[in-house]
Amino acid sequence: MCGITGKIYLNKEKSVNANQIEEMAESIKHRGPDDSGIYISPDKKVGLGHRRLSIIDLSPLGHQPMNYLKRYWIVFNGEIYNYLEEKEN
Repeated sequence: MCGITGKIYLNKEKSVNANQIEEMAESIKHRGPDDSGIYISPDKKVGLGHRRLSIIDLSPLGHQPMNYLKRYWIVFNGEIYNYLEEKEN
């Protein structure tokens, strides 16, 4: 199963360090040896990390963190079991 990490700072004086997110993701490499990625928000208040275990989708399209419109970011851990039915709709 994949692994996710992250940090959020609400304090104006603190910011997310990319090295910390990378280290956090590296520490759970055993959960997802196939791929990894991080995202740091422009204001450095949010950091997301992901380790991927590729089982069904082996393509690079499953790389995470994923974004939509370069505005919304997500790390997802799990499987959508009815994805074939949903894909048809």
